[in-house]
Amino acid sequence: MPKVADNPQRNRYEIFTDEGELAGFSTYSVRDGVITFLHTEVDMAYEGQGLGGRLVKGELEDSRARGFKVVPRCPFVKEYMSRHPEYEDLRA
Repeated sequence: MPKVADNPQRNRYEIFTDEGELAGFSTYSVRDGVITFLHTEVDMAYEGQGLGGRLVKGELEDSRARGFKVVPRCPFVKEYMSRHPEYEDLRA
């Protein structure tokens, strides 16, 4: 199962394959309890495997656990939230 991890030094969430390879990331900024997702990218070698959706789910779950509200500036995150109403309560 791919692993999603926050990398606060780089202001991004990262997703790793089972083999530990970095497969993608989603950049963010945080201010006053609001996390703004700016850009999501999955390496072309891993496209079509659902890793982008797993990445966004992981970052949204972590945002919820940390009590953040979310601003989805990234079109991919915005679309994911629109298709998954269980995360609408996170919108700032």
